Amino acid sequence: MSNTNNEPKLHKIHSYNGIAYVVLVIISVIWVLPFVFLLLQSFRSYATEYGGMVNYLIPKHFSLDNYKFLFSDECKFVRWYGNTLIIASVVSVLSTLSIICVSYALSRMRFTGRKLLMNVWLVLGMFPGFLTMICLYFLLKQLGLTQEGAVPGLILISVANSGMGYYVCKGYFDTIPKSLDEAALIDGASRARILVQMTIPLSKPIIIYTALTAFMAPWCDYVFASYVAFGFSDSYNVAVAMQRWVWTNDYQGYFTRFCAGGILVAVPVTILFMCLQRYYVEGITGGSVKG
Repeated sequence: MSNTNNEPKLHKIHSYNGIAYVVLVIISVIWVLPFVFLLLQSFRSYATEYGGMVNYLIPKHFSLDNYKFLFSDECKFVRWYGNTLIIASVVSVLSTLSIICVSYALSRMRFTGRKLLMNVWLVLGMFPGFLTMICLYFLLKQLGLTQEGAVPGLILISVANSGMGYYVCKGYFDTIPKSLDEAALIDGASRARILVQMTIPLSKPIIIYTALTAFMAPWCDYVFASYVAFGFSDSYNVAVAMQRWVWTNDYQGYFTRFCAGGILVAVPVTILFMCLQRYYVEGITGGSVKG
């Protein structure tokens, strides 16, 4: 009798699961379609097909002309891509080190003003970064870190305020038993040695999560990067440079080149997330526990 009574419930559960799967598939298709069309447009050749996307979405003739243009002497895409890669890589490394040090200090040490410092940083983090753009620009200009010096200027600004993003990393450190630190201190280990030899090896997921998020911010930055580089094309990152293409009068001609550049910009980020997805998820879930 019990099995007979459970059959309608199981049937209802399977029905709900089927509906959920259908909805998820539809959402996935809607989410993926723009990327598929972006990829297709990147292979469109306007030398043989003028009129472009206003007439059809799938190219009649596939070509590598847009990608060849990006790597030709006529275009500075390689330089822009290099600028973006340098900024994102350096910021990722230095910001991760800064966040780890700040998070470890706030998680493991108790000192006067600790709570006040955390509360102040929390309040400051609520203000949008746009409020400081003018002040930061004039400060960088006084240091010669705008236009020609925009690349080191963007690195400096991104790294300087990275310590305020300690919240998730500190939450992860709080989950590591403090008894390990205490045992190491009794054995004569310094705080720095405990951090390097014990805490960091146990915190691989949160370190990878922190490095990825630190990499993504300058990789996708447009607003502040355009503000600092301001008209000096050699200091552009790919986001600023490609936006300039959209502003040209030859919109249709540059649209396919814009799509090809977008595909190349997405490649390293996609590879990173695919390779490090497991650690990324572990870092989010582990760092969500606040102590």
